[in-house]
Amino acid sequence: MKSVLLGAAALAISSFAATAAFAEVAVLRGVSCFPIGAPPGVPFEDLVAEINKRGEGIVQIESLGGAPAIGSPFQVGERMALGAYDIAGCPEAFFGNLLPEAPVLRLSDYTFAELRKNGALDYFQELMKAKGAIFLGRHHDDGPFHLFLAEPIDKPDLTGLNLRISPVYTAFFKAMGATVQRSSMPEVYTLMENGTVDGFGWSFRGVSPDWYKVAHYRVDPGVYHATIHTIANLARWESLSPEARDLVMSVILEFEARTEPTSDYAKDLDEKMKATQAENGMKTITFEGADAEKWLRVAKNSAWAEFLEQNPETGPKLKDLFTKSN
Repeated sequence: MKSVLLGAAALAISSFAATAAFAEVAVLRGVSCFPIGAPPGVPFEDLVAEINKRGEGIVQIESLGGAPAIGSPFQVGERMALGAYDIAGCPEAFFGNLLPEAPVLRLSDYTFAELRKNGALDYFQELMKAKGAIFLGRHHDDGPFHLFLAEPIDKPDLTGLNLRISPVYTAFFKAMGATVQRSSMPEVYTLMENGTVDGFGWSFRGVSPDWYKVAHYRVDPGVYHATIHTIANLARWESLSPEARDLVMSVILEFEARTEPTSDYAKDLDEKMKATQAENGMKTITFEGADAEKWLRVAKNSAWAEFLEQNPETGPKLKDLFTKSN
C-alpha cells in the first residue's frame, strides 16, 4: 500500500512539474500585414516557424492570419500597439499610421548592422516605445521598389497614368505626374485587369505570380528598400522572460543579417527573381544616363521632402542618423 501511495505521489509531482513547465511557455499572438502565402508575407511565416522550432518549451507564436482577412494592413500596427496582437510582420509603409517616422527605414543608406551600431535604431526605438510598440528587427528585404506597367513608357514621365500606390511611393509617382489610388495587395490584379490603373508600385521580389497576366513591364532602376519588419506590443514583449526575448531576437537577427542586400543570399534571390520574371514574359524598361539620374533624384528628393514635412521635429535628426550625406 505504501509503495502505491509513493508511486501516486511521484506521479502527481511529475504531472505538476510538467503542467508548470507547460504553463511557462509564452504564447504570442502573431499576424502578418500580407495574406498568408503571399510572396512578401512568406518570410514572416518562415520566421515564425523557425522561432517555434527553436522556442519549444520557451516561446511560441500562434499565427492569427494576415491582412486583409484580419482587417486593413494599414491598421495592424495600431491594433497591435493597443493589444489586439502581440507581434506582427509588416513593411514600414503599413505601420506609418502608428509611427509617422517609420518611412525612414526604407530610405536608409546604411546596413541594419550599421544602424544598430551608429545609434540610429536606438533613436527610432525611442519613438516606437512612445507609441506602445517595439521594433525588433528587419526579417526580410524584398529588394528595391519598382514600377510595373501594362504598357511601356519611354521616358521618366508618368503624366496621364493612374497608378496603384502605397505610402511608399505616393510622393514619387505624383511628382512624376501620375494620378494615384491606394489599395490592398489582393486588389491589384483586379484593378489592372479592368484597366482602372495602368500600373502599380511593388517590391522586386514580392511580385505575385498572378500579376504576370496583367503587368508586362518593369521599370528599372528600382528605388528605396522594400524592408519588412518584426514589431511587437511593448508591454507584452517586456512581460516575456529574458530567455524568451533572447531566443526571438537571435532568430530575427539571423534573418536580418542573411537578407542584407549585399549578402550572397540576397543576390541569389535577385538572380532567381530576374529569371522568373523574364520566363513569365516580363520585359524591362531601363532608364540610363540623364533619365536614370532624374528617376532616382526625384524618388529620393520627393521622399525626403515628404518625410521632413510630416516629421518636422524628429525628421532632421533621423535624416542625419540614417543617411550618409544630406
